[in-house]
Amino acid sequence: MNVTVKLFASFRTGRFEIESVDFPAGTTVADVADRLKLPRTELGIMLINSRHVKLDRILAEGDTLALFPLLGGG
Repeated sequence: MNVTVKLFASFRTGRFEIESVDFPAGTTVADVADRLKLPRTELGIMLINSRHVKLDRILAEGDTLALFPLLGGG
């Protein structure tokens, strides 16, 4: 299945900003993070089609997954 993956902030370093990626059926947000070597402890906001999701959410054909790292500061 084809999914658009968008990375933000420090997650883009050495990776990409936006990319269309093929994944097998049943792929979760956690699977994508693992494939991209994004530490789960650093995942902040996770969105599929602009809706907040958790790591165990299964992706569907045509979804857009946006991953943001935890943000600090103030």
